[in-house]
Amino acid sequence: MPVLPRRLVRKAGPFACGATWAGATLAGAAFAGAFAAVVAADATNGAAAQAQSRLEAEYTVSISGIPIGRGKWVIEVSDDQFTAAASGATTGILRFIANAHGTSASRGTFNGAQLVPTSYAATIINDRKIDDVRMALAGGNVKDYSVEPPPSPQSDRIPVTDEDRRGVLDPMTSALNRVGGSGDPLSPEACNRKVAVFDGRMRYDLRSEFKRVEMVKAERGYQGPALVCAVYFTPVSGYVPDRAAIRYLAALRDAEVYFAPILGTRVLVPFRFSMPTPIGYGVLQATQFVSVAQPAHANTTAKVQ
Repeated sequence: MPVLPRRLVRKAGPFACGATWAGATLAGAAFAGAFAAVVAADATNGAAAQAQSRLEAEYTVSISGIPIGRGKWVIEVSDDQFTAAASGATTGILRFIANAHGTSASRGTFNGAQLVPTSYAATIINDRKIDDVRMALAGGNVKDYSVEPPPSPQSDRIPVTDEDRRGVLDPMTSALNRVGGSGDPLSPEACNRKVAVFDGRMRYDLRSEFKRVEMVKAERGYQGPALVCAVYFTPVSGYVPDRAAIRYLAALRDAEVYFAPILGTRVLVPFRFSMPTPIGYGVLQATQFVSVAQPAHANTTAKVQ
């Protein structure tokens, strides 16, 4: 197996940032350390008792075909609320360079086709360093949040204003896509959206547009069409303009996310995320994508996909 020198690992930093938009960050979806770990935690209580559908997904992360991470994602969806959670860690040769693992979770409600998060938490442990973000939201506005460690003071960092924390999603919720209407949720229109994201330190926009539909197949679970969307990153505040990773992501035009549906819902979830990096192609890929649609009456047999 080829070894990635430390200087090349540092160059791949943009993939760590980019993976958080997909999800995982999967993103808060998120990676830790040089590539940061694939995100999130075990499912929160509350919505589970009335879950309409449940997705259990597992992902692998690779660069140039070399495995560097793995993670799990659990999403529960009812008629009016959702929870999303996952856990992940670096794997393979990367563990000797940046041994990291992370958890993250979000929950919220639905307002039509809009996702309205109410809480978000993410913790990334990289060797002995701990990165922790907690956020409470209401009506799309951040009401309270804490970040440890706080952003380092830099005169050229664009400050985050109170306005920047209004009308936003957390990183994990931003990876979910609830499609309105009654037609096929895997329609080109589902790609055409723009979301404002606040991750506790930085405010950015994610814009997506339709590219194509492809057939996908997990090793276990989903087999069928996936909606392929181009994804574009625009930083707004909380960042240093001269940072190489920020410039790289803002200029990137080749990032793609593949959306697949959760059975029995109109919620689409990333099945695959890919983007070029300075040291090769980065891919986050679902190996398991099993969703169960739970009927309203307990005596009815659940459907499994």
